[in-house]
Amino acid sequence: MPTLKRFSRCRIEMYFDDHPPPHFHVITRKNERVSVVIDTLVIQAGEADSRDTAEAFAWARENGAELRSRWQEYSEEEPAKAMPPTQKAPKEKP
Repeated sequence: MPTLKRFSRCRIEMYFDDHPPPHFHVITRKNERVSVVIDTLVIQAGEADSRDTAEAFAWARENGAELRSRWQEYSEEEPAKAMPPTQKAPKEKP
């Protein structure tokens, strides 16, 4: 669970292989936790004092592209790699 950014009253984390929608977690010094949707900055779970999370939300507004990039890196499956064509095994002679 990488910490993406630390602030004076909280930090932003993102978990590996996390569930959709793309989101990040804000954890305060009091261990209050919220899960925030990247594209809308809407809290989808948890509660925390807005005074403790204000820096994280301000940073997220300015750094949405980085958050989306990290989400793809940490939680989205890699595109399927091209599989080589299968070859039939030669028939054995009796």
